[in-house]
Amino acid sequence: MLTALGAGLVGSFALMKRMSLAGDVVSHIALPGLGVAMLLKVNPLVGAAIALLLGTVLIWQLQNRATMTTDVAIGVIFTAALAIGTVLTPSEDLIEALFGGFEGLTLLWFVIGLLAVTAIVLFVLAFRYQLILSLFSPELAAATGVNVSRLNLYFLLVFSLTVLLGLRFLGALLVGALIIIPAAIGRQLTHTLTAFLLTSSIASVLSVILGFSISRFYPHLIIGHVTLNLTLGPAIIAVATVLFLLSLLRKKI
Repeated sequence: MLTALGAGLVGSFALMKRMSLAGDVVSHIALPGLGVAMLLKVNPLVGAAIALLLGTVLIWQLQNRATMTTDVAIGVIFTAALAIGTVLTPSEDLIEALFGGFEGLTLLWFVIGLLAVTAIVLFVLAFRYQLILSLFSPELAAATGVNVSRLNLYFLLVFSLTVLLGLRFLGALLVGALIIIPAAIGRQLTHTLTAFLLTSSIASVLSVILGFSISRFYPHLIIGHVTLNLTLGPAIIAVATVLFLLSLLRKKI
C-alpha cells in the first residue's frame, strides 16, 4: 500500500512531464540486474537496484549531452536492457522477473521500503512547485535559481526508486502500469494540482488493496469454462483498469 502511495504521486508528475510510458520502460532496465542477481543467488532486488541506478544516470547523461528528451533517452537503453536481461535471467526465474512473486517480505525489506516511500513522498511535497515550474518553463525556473538539470536527475532517481519498490509484487512487465493508470485516473477526474495528486494516490492505493483482496480470496476465479488467473500483480492492474474505465464516466472535481 505504501508503494502504491509513492506510485500515485510520482506517476502524476510523470504524466505531466509526458513520461507516462516511462515507468513501463524503466522497469525493463532492471531486468539485467535481476538476471545477474539470480545467477549469483543473491536478492534479485539488489541487482535491480544497481541496474536502475546505472540506467538512470545514463539516461540523465544522454539528456544533457545529446539534447535528447527523456522518452528518447530511455528508449535508447530500453531495447538493449530487455535483450540482455532476457539472456541473463535463468529460464526458471524468468516468470518471477517479468510478473513478480519474489520471496516473502522480511522485516528488513519492509523497513527499507518504508524509508524509501517516505523519501519519495517528501521529495514530491518539497519539490512539487519547482517540478511544475521546470515543466512549463525551464528558462523561468533557471532564472529563479532552480537547477533544472539536477532536478531532472532527482526526479529520475525517485522515479526509478518507485519502480524498484513495485518490482517485488508486479514484476518488470506490470509495475509501470501502477504508475501510469492511477495518474490517468487523476487526470481524468481533476483539474487542480492538489486534487490531481490526491486522486492519483487514492486510486493507486485502492487498486492495491482491492487487488490484494481479490488475489487472496479468489486467486483462480472460474467463469463458465474459463479460469481467471488472479494472482497479485494481474489482479492489481485489472482493478486499476476497471477504475480508469469508471473514471471516464465521471466529471472532473
